[in-house]
Amino acid sequence: MKRLAILRHAKSSWADAGMDDFDRPLNDRGRKAARRIGEELASRGLRFDLVLASEAVRVRETLAAAGEVYDFGSDIRYDDELYGAGEELLMAVIRAIPESDKSALIVGHNPGLEQIVADLTRDDAAGYRDRVASKFPTAALAVIDLGVGQWEQVGPGCGKIVELILPRELD
Repeated sequence: MKRLAILRHAKSSWADAGMDDFDRPLNDRGRKAARRIGEELASRGLRFDLVLASEAVRVRETLAAAGEVYDFGSDIRYDDELYGAGEELLMAVIRAIPESDKSALIVGHNPGLEQIVADLTRDDAAGYRDRVASKFPTAALAVIDLGVGQWEQVGPGCGKIVELILPRELD
């Protein structure tokens, strides 16, 4: 079985309306939420063999803030294709994860992340999928157990959300 975690970047600043979207930093609330997610990753003992992330400033800052309290344990691979990636590209990225990696974390942006989580999963007793399908907020983390032995087998409905962490529910 493979495990995939999807993390949306934390809340970004809109203080400079003329700033390019790619360059927007986190706001204070976003930094706090990212750090809180890092604390939660550590307390739950979640580990990843591979971390793939968008190169956008707000993603880098999300990982840096989470990394203040959580050791990602592996190098973070930044990929410019993940900035604004849609469902189709995200599926290709997932299927290309090396087989030696049992668990992976992808950090990026909506709407692509919300779409891929909903596409990969089926309804669950906890109602996690329904919650993600209606809104995958900033700094949300979905952990998905995929019912496949190889990444290239990942497809619609093959997974189940086993953990859904939302910063607003942690305070």
